[in-house]
Amino acid sequence: MSTSVTSSLIKEAHLLLLSSCMLREHPDLVEEAGAGHAKLHVCLQETHMDRVGFKVATMIFKSSPSSITVLTMNGSPHCIQLHFLVEQARQLTSYTGPVRHLVVEKGELIEVSSEAVRVARHLASVEKLLTGRVRSV
Repeated sequence: MSTSVTSSLIKEAHLLLLSSCMLREHPDLVEEAGAGHAKLHVCLQETHMDRVGFKVATMIFKSSPSSITVLTMNGSPHCIQLHFLVEQARQLTSYTGPVRHLVVEKGELIEVSSEAVRVARHLASVEKLLTGRVRSV
């Protein structure tokens, strides 16, 4: 959150946006996923996703990153917000560069599609995928 949206470190760079806990818990995977990337981290338990989303959207608009990779822990209700807000920022800015979503499950990097991120935001869609129908009340 302290990096300027026009910093020369991120201008047209490959960005790795990651959960702060990844630096401590899986530094080897951060290096693997972030080779050649400018690394920016945030903890969404400490900073509201609206602030981070506004910052990411402004960063995209002002610095035109070459690509964006998101790296978080799988299953964290806070970390998943980073994936949500990057997709929202992409939509708001009409960003056309590549976006990758990576999660760590049991020490392994797993790539998740943007479509999976979209569906995860829509519980009725998740229910339909799981049961084949949406239950109305």
